[in-house]
Amino acid sequence: MYYKAALSATDFNLYSDYIGMDVLPAEIKLWNKKWISHSENDRPSTTINTLNNCNSDLFPCIYFLLKVLATLPVSTATPERTFSTLKRMKTFLPNAIGQNRLNGVALLCIHRNIKVDPEDVLNKFALQKDRAILLI
Repeated sequence: MYYKAALSATDFNLYSDYIGMDVLPAEIKLWNKKWISHSENDRPSTTINTLNNCNSDLFPCIYFLLKVLATLPVSTATPERTFSTLKRMKTFLPNAIGQNRLNGVALLCIHRNIKVDPEDVLNKFALQKDRAILLI
């Protein structure tokens, strides 16, 4: 993981009890020089891959910081938003709604940034086979 923005040792003062703050700037320079010679495709793209490519003897401070980064909990609000949307929909919609329709309506509620053109929807339904039932 090659870091393109400028890093300084002061960015990591929180971990000063665990890493050598006096050698960290030199390690950061060496780390950037190590990865700048590699092409974009050869550089590790995830924290775990970067940690596996980091020599703990040559870069002890960076190795420690990568371990911290790899173990930090990562969360997103997407699952919570999805379930709250589903709960809100089930409150307003009758329980007789089918699973297929519920999935479609849920996707429309969750992904509001996707624009649906009513004309395209009507044209698609118009081109489907006739579903009318003759009662006579």
